[in-house]
Amino acid sequence: MMSRFRHLISIEELSKGDVEYILSKADEFEDIAKKSFSDILKGKLLGNLFFEPSTRTRMSFETAMKRLGGEVINLNTAEISSIAKGETLADTIRVVSGYVDTIVIRHPKEGSAKLAAEFSEVPVINGGDGAGQHPTQTLLDLYTIWKEGDINDIRIALVGDLKYSRTVHSLIKALSLFNAEIYLVSPEALRLPIQFREELGNNVVEVDSLEDIIGEINVIYVTRIQKERFPDLDEYHRVAGSYRITRKMLENGEENLIVMHPLPRVDEISPEVDATAHAMYFKQAFYGVPVRMAILSEVMGYG
Repeated sequence: MMSRFRHLISIEELSKGDVEYILSKADEFEDIAKKSFSDILKGKLLGNLFFEPSTRTRMSFETAMKRLGGEVINLNTAEISSIAKGETLADTIRVVSGYVDTIVIRHPKEGSAKLAAEFSEVPVINGGDGAGQHPTQTLLDLYTIWKEGDINDIRIALVGDLKYSRTVHSLIKALSLFNAEIYLVSPEALRLPIQFREELGNNVVEVDSLEDIIGEINVIYVTRIQKERFPDLDEYHRVAGSYRITRKMLENGEENLIVMHPLPRVDEISPEVDATAHAMYFKQAFYGVPVRMAILSEVMGYG
C-alpha cells in the first residue's frame, strides 16, 4: 500500500488532511493499544536511535511496534556505540538503515533527523531534534485534544518554556491548521521566538498571567522549564518555578478545561491537580501508543 509520506521529520510536512487521517487511524488502533496485539507489522524491525534520554517516546514506539507484531532494536546512549569512537551520524544511519525497516531518531542537535533522512535507505521518524521539532508528540497532543474536546477553533494557553520547547514549536504550527486561538504565557526570557509569532499572525496573544485568561480557554498546555537547554545556568535559576498550575486556579476555568503536559513534569503542575477531571497528561502519554502505531503502519506501507 502506498504511504502518504515516507519520512516524518517536521509537522510542516503534513497537510490538515494528513493530520486528520493519522488521528483517525490512531482511533482505530486504540483498542489494540489497550493491551492487545495485531500482526500487521510481523517480520518488520524498528531501530530506535536515542542520543538523548527518553522514557515515553522510546517506550511508546517500542510498545506500538510490538503490539503490531514487529520487533525493535535499541541504541540508547552514544557513549557505548561507535559514535564514541568518532563515527559520524551519517555513517551510523547508513549502517543501521541496512539492518531495520524504519528508524526513530532522537538527537540533541536541531536538524539531525533531516540529515538522517538524507542518508537512510528506510523511513526516518523524528523523535525530537534538540530545540527543533517533535512531530509525533504533536500528533499525540492533537489526538488528545480531538478525543477529549474539540480540535477546531480551540482556545489554548501554552505555558512555560516557549523558547526551547520543541514540543511547543511543533504544536504551534499544527494548531494553525485548526484555526486555534493561542495564548502565550512565559517568562520574558523564554518567550516564543519571533519567527513563530510572525507565522501565527493575529491568532496569537502574549499574556503575563494565566489567571487573567483562565476563564476563556479550553486547553492549558504546560511545559517544563528545561534546565538542559540553557547555555547559562544562572538564566535557568532566574526563571525556574515561574509558573505552577494548582487546583484552586482551575476552579476559575471552564468545566471542560483540560490540562496537558508532554512530561516529565517537575513542579509546574501541583500533584493535587492529578485527581481532577481537568488532568489529561497521563492519558495523553498513553495516547502516544495508538498514534505511533498509526505512524509506523503508515511509513511501512500498512496504513
